[in-house]
Amino acid sequence: MQIQRRHRHGAITRSATGPGAAEAFIIIAIGTILITRLYLELTGYPQVGGGELHIAHALWGGALMMLALLIGWMMLGLGARVTCVVLGGIGFGLFLDEIGKFITKTNDYFYGAAPEIMYILVVLILVGARVVRDFRPLSPQECLASAALIASDGIARGLAVRRREIGLSLVERARRGGVDPDDAARVQALLLSADTASDRLYALQVKALRLIPGFFRSPRWVPVIGWLMVISAFFSVVLGVLGGALGRWYYVEEDVVRELAGWSLASVILLVSAVLTLGMALPAMIARRRTDGVCGRWCGCATPHWCPPC
Repeated sequence: MQIQRRHRHGAITRSATGPGAAEAFIIIAIGTILITRLYLELTGYPQVGGGELHIAHALWGGALMMLALLIGWMMLGLGARVTCVVLGGIGFGLFLDEIGKFITKTNDYFYGAAPEIMYILVVLILVGARVVRDFRPLSPQECLASAALIASDGIARGLAVRRREIGLSLVERARRGGVDPDDAARVQALLLSADTASDRLYALQVKALRLIPGFFRSPRWVPVIGWLMVISAFFSVVLGVLGGALGRWYYVEEDVVRELAGWSLASVILLVSAVLTLGMALPAMIARRRTDGVCGRWCGCATPHWCPPC
């Protein structure tokens, strides 16, 4: 049998639903930070350990991230990938929460610029995921490879109806892009022959969304919150620049002395976070009406939605 030699198609092969996993990872990490801070505030910042020992929760975060890597290396399937995203997100959140201790000589957990450093890291990850996703459309080979990954899950554990539809739509998109018809037919056959499995994850997602009152899920909040971010970031940039330019100036008002700190590492970090927010929020709000259906075009699905990792 003659084997046709394949040509390489780019340095990397992207997953059709990988950006959704990256965003879920960051959302879980942010939620972990908020829950951790709330728990420590309510419990009076307890010491985990005894005597001279204090087991920082960053260590637990590192352990969870290591566990996520091991699961990803040793196991196949949607369940393993979702577990990796959840454990990795929680671990990253626990690690990131103590960043103030890692960058200050005094191990200051309450370092003033720590939230801004967390914000910048989160933004860089999200923007990086979007750049990988959007710098060019998925190639036919990437669509077919993503569909084959979904089909591999179907071989072992079956496929939920929704995931089967995503896989078939990716195969059709690859076929329209000119991929080898025989390869597309083989992947399509695997998708169609897979046993039917339940889609508990998607059902849980839908149920969770229904718990949110419709008032808060209204799309009318998008421009309100978006323009509030733009305005607050703009004033943060202006005040940050003025604070640096007029540093060490002070004035006295009755018994209160107000002094501008000038340029420092903390003020520069605050200014950078404000510039990043303004630089992303303002163009996004201006072009908001042209971004409808991005997820639908990316996944090949008929309607926009969040896709779990495939």
